[in-house]
Amino acid sequence: MPESLDLETNKDNKIGLDNNSGLQEPEFRYLAIGRVVRAHGVRGELSVAVLTDFPERFETTEWVYLGNEFEAEPYRLKKHRWHKQNVLLTLAEVNDRTQAEQLTGLLVQVPVEDAMPLPEGGYYLYQIMGLTVVTVQGDTLGVVSDILETKANDVYVVSRPGQKEALLPAIPDVIKSVDLEKGQIMVELIDGLI
Repeated sequence: MPESLDLETNKDNKIGLDNNSGLQEPEFRYLAIGRVVRAHGVRGELSVAVLTDFPERFETTEWVYLGNEFEAEPYRLKKHRWHKQNVLLTLAEVNDRTQAEQLTGLLVQVPVEDAMPLPEGGYYLYQIMGLTVVTVQGDTLGVVSDILETKANDVYVVSRPGQKEALLPAIPDVIKSVDLEKGQIMVELIDGLI
């Protein structure tokens, strides 16, 4: 899987275990496009590390949601400007440095419905979560319960009932296809993976 398909990320998403029904898919409501790293200046600007492959979206976005993947508060984006590798955001509801400092560490997000269109065969990380992993031989391995992002490639954590989790590198030699409609990932296991 080319890394270029990892466009807007939804970091830290995990699928939880429920004692009665097994794995449950969380409801992903937001896509992270940045993370507040610090307050900038005294007027309440936020310095935001960009987490999206579509930084131009800051030019057209009117509302952002600060919080985590499942709960966030809306803020009206008044303006943005670029500063070094970060974007500086001015939010209508944040008027001073003290208010801005309280937002440090929060994700800057947009609703999933506002996701940028992806090229044919592209998908967001949240869409991979909960997919069933099946080998090219037809054996079911388990369900993707987490995605580890590394410099080289993503690694899919596959939960397997009654067994140790499997770690599958998201590379073309292993990931043969992703079918969102069927809800499955077809993989070819290379020696030493499991």
